[in-house]
Amino acid sequence: MLEGLIGGLFNGISIGAVLLIVALGLAIVFGLMGVINLAHGELMMFGAYTTFVVQNAAKSMGGIAPDLYIFAALPLAFLVAALLGLLLERTVIRYLYGRPLETLLATWGVSLILIQFIRSVSWPMVIGLVVFAALFFVGRWVLTRYTDWDRISSWANPVFLGLSGAIAALTWFLTQSSGSAQFARPWFGARNVDVTPPSWLRGGITLGNTLQFPSARLFIIALTIICLAAVYWFLNGTAWGLRIRSVTQNRGMSACLGIPTGQVDAITFALGSGLAGIAGFAVTLLGSVGPNLGGNYIVDAFMVVVVGGVGKLVGSIVAAMVIGITTYLLGSGTMALLFPPSDFFQPIIGFFTFFATTSMAKVLVFALIIAFLQVRPAGLFPPKGRSVEL
Repeated sequence: MLEGLIGGLFNGISIGAVLLIVALGLAIVFGLMGVINLAHGELMMFGAYTTFVVQNAAKSMGGIAPDLYIFAALPLAFLVAALLGLLLERTVIRYLYGRPLETLLATWGVSLILIQFIRSVSWPMVIGLVVFAALFFVGRWVLTRYTDWDRISSWANPVFLGLSGAIAALTWFLTQSSGSAQFARPWFGARNVDVTPPSWLRGGITLGNTLQFPSARLFIIALTIICLAAVYWFLNGTAWGLRIRSVTQNRGMSACLGIPTGQVDAITFALGSGLAGIAGFAVTLLGSVGPNLGGNYIVDAFMVVVVGGVGKLVGSIVAAMVIGITTYLLGSGTMALLFPPSDFFQPIIGFFTFFATTSMAKVLVFALIIAFLQVRPAGLFPPKGRSVEL
């Protein structure tokens, strides 16, 4: 029984580590910026698919590359998700600050677009997107430089956008119809793709006869600790971290003091998005990934942030561990095994046995969270000071 309890606690901590690394970027974006980003899970998905692409490239190289690919996939997953998040902030989010409902709907639409993009992306689509970017952004830059853009922007923007989109769509159609079937085939499709961990992460540490700690989960726990330390250092030990905390506390006063709040918003969103990419990388070590990967984690990630306290990284850590351990102990049936098989404890054993599946365990955990928020609506670590008034 003791080995089963220790194994259950370890598995619960590993689940909590996955939840925490998913929620870490969301805690920054939602907690520090107040932006409800429903596309956070899809940014995580892009990190996972970046890992898949790097793995395939490493396999084609042979040698020791398949055992070392994760050291290239990890920074690339962060970079791809961060750049995508920066693009999202500069083109969509920056116009919706202070409008939570519009932000929620816009990021939900972006999440659907990103899911369909992963399912359908092919060489013709990439060529069409490159043509659109070249025509729209380069052409717009030329117009802003050599014309009175402020005077004509009201009608030039939609016209230029329509023309660029039409030419890009025509390019996409021509390359799709004239190329070979292999050239036009989607890169990933709707099916899940398999990401194989390197050989040194496929084993585990065995204690006793049945107790085993998988190396992949130990690696994820270590990666989560490193990410937490890096985020703490960035927010508390760098100039940009100081600016981020200043804007979080009082945006108006920060702007009066000369802090570029627009750049702070962009860097904060890029950091949170990059952490989502690292979360996607971590999830690939646990199994296959697919276009719907983000939807499997986004609700749990929001629960971690809300229960921990908005904007509180310490609260996110505690909430992730509690939710992860509770979910696993309930879903695996470990809770039912902790009570002696007597008539006195039979109702309790029956209760925990009823919830001894993954789906039912989540139902009970969500019910407990709802009950907890009735008592402490601000979470475990509610914000204090001036930030409460904002």
